[in-house]
Amino acid sequence: MELTFLGGAGTVTGSKTLLDAGSAQVMVDCGLFQGRKELRQRNWSGLPFDVPKLDAVVLTHAHIDHAGYLPILVRRGWRGPVFATPGTIDTCHVLLPDSGRLQEEEAKDANRRRWSKHQPARPLYTEDDALASLDLLQPLSIGAERTIARGVSLRLRHAGHIVGAAMAEIRVNGRTFLFSGDIGRPHDPLLVDPAAPPKDVDYLVVESTYADRENDNIRVQEELAAVVNRTLRRGGTLVIPSFAVGRTQLVLYYLDRLQAAGAIPSDLPVFVDSPMAIDVTRLMCEQDDVRIGEGACRRMLARARYLRSIEQHRELRARREPAVIISASGMATGGRVLSHLADRLPHSNNTVLFVGYQSPGTRGGELLNGRDSVRIHGDWVPVQAEIVVLHGLSAHADRSDLFDWLRRFERPPRLTFPNHGDAAALAALKLRLETELRWKVHVPEWNERVVVE
Repeated sequence: MELTFLGGAGTVTGSKTLLDAGSAQVMVDCGLFQGRKELRQRNWSGLPFDVPKLDAVVLTHAHIDHAGYLPILVRRGWRGPVFATPGTIDTCHVLLPDSGRLQEEEAKDANRRRWSKHQPARPLYTEDDALASLDLLQPLSIGAERTIARGVSLRLRHAGHIVGAAMAEIRVNGRTFLFSGDIGRPHDPLLVDPAAPPKDVDYLVVESTYADRENDNIRVQEELAAVVNRTLRRGGTLVIPSFAVGRTQLVLYYLDRLQAAGAIPSDLPVFVDSPMAIDVTRLMCEQDDVRIGEGACRRMLARARYLRSIEQHRELRARREPAVIISASGMATGGRVLSHLADRLPHSNNTVLFVGYQSPGTRGGELLNGRDSVRIHGDWVPVQAEIVVLHGLSAHADRSDLFDWLRRFERPPRLTFPNHGDAAALAALKLRLETELRWKVHVPEWNERVVVE
C-alpha cells in the first residue's frame, strides 16, 4: 500500500492524498491550490496517476482548498463516486458553482482589461463543470460505515472546523488510516467539538496549520469591539475579508453578541456582501453539527443585511456612512471584497480586518506584511487604511488544541504524516511528536510516494 501526497504537503493548500491499496485507489480530499503564483500554477498540471483508474474520492470538508479541484477531475472525464457528510455536500452545492463562476468572470475581466499575460485568459473550470461534479456527491452520515471500493471501508467522524467537516477513517487490508482533514477548536461557540480518534490507527495524516502557535480566543470580543469602535470614531468603514464558510458566520455571532451587550452600537449596519456567504449562512442553522439551536441561530443571523445582487453591491460601494462590510474571499484573492478594498484602502479613516490565516503571496498576506500598495484588477491601489488581524477567530486547532487531541490516541500510530502546514509548523509538530510522544514521524514532500506496507 502507498500514500502519495499530491497537495497540502509543505503548504496549507491544495490538499489531495492518494491511497493506493492495491485492490483500489482512493483520493482523500480534492483541493485547489491557492496563494502564491507557483502554487496556483500546479492546478494546471496533470496528476501523476491514471485518473480513470481512481475508484473513489472522499472529502473531509467543502473548503475550496480541499474540494475545489473536483470539477477539474470531472472536466478530465472522471465520473466516480465522491463521499462526504450531508453538511459538506450542502456546502459544496454553494461553493463549487460559485468557484467556477468566479473563475469565468475573472478570465473575462482579464481578457477585457488585458491584465493577464495569457491571451486569451481562460478559467481552470467553468460553472457547468462544477455543477456536473455535484452529481457525483454521495452522502455518508457521521459514524456510519460504508464500503466505498473493493476492500476499502470508510467511516466519518466530526472534526469541528466548519459545517459538515469530518475526519476520514479508512480501513483496508486490516489496517486503519486516519485523515484528520482540518481539525476545529474545542468549545467553539457554534460547532460541536472534534471527535476522539478511533482506538486503533496504523497511519495518521494530520493537519498542522497552527501547530507552531497559539490562538488565544479569550479576548476575541474585546479586541473586535476595540477595532469596530476605533473605526467608528474616525467615521470610517470596517471591511472584513472573510471566508464564506465558517468564518463569516462566526464573525456574525460575535458582532451580534457585542451589539446585544451594547459594546458596539446596536444600530451599526452590518452588511454581508457575498452571495456564497449568504447561501452558506442560511443553510448553517439546519445542520446537525451546529451547537446552538436553530431558533437562536436564526435570531443571531437576522441582525445583518444580506446583499445578493450586483446593484446592491454597487450601492454599498457608494455608501460613505460608517458600517461593517463582510465579504469574500478571506485571503482577498478574488470576489466582491476586492472592489471594497479598492474603494476603502486609500483612505486612512477605514480599517481592513483579517480574521484568519493569510497565505504568503495572497493580497491578505501582502497587506499584513505592510505593503504600501497592492494590485487589484490590474491597478495599483495605495494602502492608507488601518490593517488589523484578529487571530482568535481561527477555525483551526492551535498548537495546544492539536496536541491535546493527539494525546487522546490510545496507542501511537505506526507512522504519522504531518501535513497541511508551512515549514515552521510542520517542523514544530514533528519535533513535539518525536520528543514528547515518541512517535515515528515523516513529513512528506509534494508528490512524494510513500510505501507504508
